[in-house]
Amino acid sequence: MTQTSPAPGPADPLAPERSAPGARWTAEEVAQQPALWREVARAAATAPRVPADLLAREDLRVVLTGAGTSAFAGGLLAPALARALGRRVEAVATTDVVPSPADAFADDVPTLLVSFARSGDSPESLAATRLADELLTECHHLVVTCNPDGALARAHADAPRSTVLLMPPAADDRAFAMTSSLTCMTVATRLALDPAVPADAVERVAAAAEQVLATAPARTRALAAQAPPRVVYLGSGALTALARESALKLLELTAGRVVAYADSSLGFRHGPKAVLDPTTLVVVLVSGDPHARRYDLDLVAELRAGLPAGHVVVVTGDAADGDAGGADGDDGATWRVPGLEGLDDAWRALPFVVHAQLLALQTSVHLGLTPDNPFPTGEVNRVVQGVTVHPYDAGPAAARTDPSTSAPS
Repeated sequence: MTQTSPAPGPADPLAPERSAPGARWTAEEVAQQPALWREVARAAATAPRVPADLLAREDLRVVLTGAGTSAFAGGLLAPALARALGRRVEAVATTDVVPSPADAFADDVPTLLVSFARSGDSPESLAATRLADELLTECHHLVVTCNPDGALARAHADAPRSTVLLMPPAADDRAFAMTSSLTCMTVATRLALDPAVPADAVERVAAAAEQVLATAPARTRALAAQAPPRVVYLGSGALTALARESALKLLELTAGRVVAYADSSLGFRHGPKAVLDPTTLVVVLVSGDPHARRYDLDLVAELRAGLPAGHVVVVTGDAADGDAGGADGDDGATWRVPGLEGLDDAWRALPFVVHAQLLALQTSVHLGLTPDNPFPTGEVNRVVQGVTVHPYDAGPAAARTDPSTSAPS
């Protein structure tokens, strides 16, 4: 049975958001994530599996794809899966695959296309899988989705080279923003493809996220009340993808009222630093890799020397990073998530993203918006609309083009 977060009560740190107009589902879906990760882990033992002999092939290329938040799931997982599998693993968004399939699939090698999709009804989702089948001699599919009735799940349910991995029903977010769906798909895919997942990894990140949910809301609410007009998220390696997801959540849930930007810690100096002004809030997601962390903390020191006090926040899983500027509970400048020692950044990203989800939710509420649907007049939709998927003419391969590549909108 799907576990959900406890009913709001006097001790509920998210009670103000649960009761705010138009915020209930977003608050619920942020809060339920640790319980859902445990559910995903329990289900992994009996979940459909990608054939082991396929993953064992040395010539296999793995492509992780999706649109928007679903694309960032691929960015989070690609480095860890490349290390675990010893294979070529790349994250390529469907929004890059569909207009430029010959670039995405330039190498005709055996490929496992991992498609992340909350609904599976976005136009690019099904089109990307069909284009891969057209351009590649041998393509296998792992569809990771929250919607068993979506176009993507239905198209691959009985396909001979396809595996469909379904998330718990509660992961199919009712609210506009992807929260539970992102993190559940990330956990499920790591468990499905990584042969060396630590036995306690899911429990550790779930416990860490519960700690964030218990202690962080008052702090992030106070930050949201300052209503910074610009917010920058920065990270290294896999956490660059998390920075992009964090910025997207804030941009979405504030309906663009807060300008949010993301970059890598090292890349930020090369021009994008121009976005900074005295009102900007910068959040640095510190890597657990000792080498990458040096670059993150160098940037923290540089930013704190140039921005007003309190405008540079560090999110870290390491106690040693407290000297970056205030231990958790001291001046609030460093938010340390306990219990993550020894886990790589793809695992750390799960409790880290809860901080970003809270800040986006609470900023939306503070601005008087409705985070469950921040675009009530339909300027931006929960499932992307208005995309026409055009048949692909690949020259000699055009004879194989299927006009049905126009996916439902």
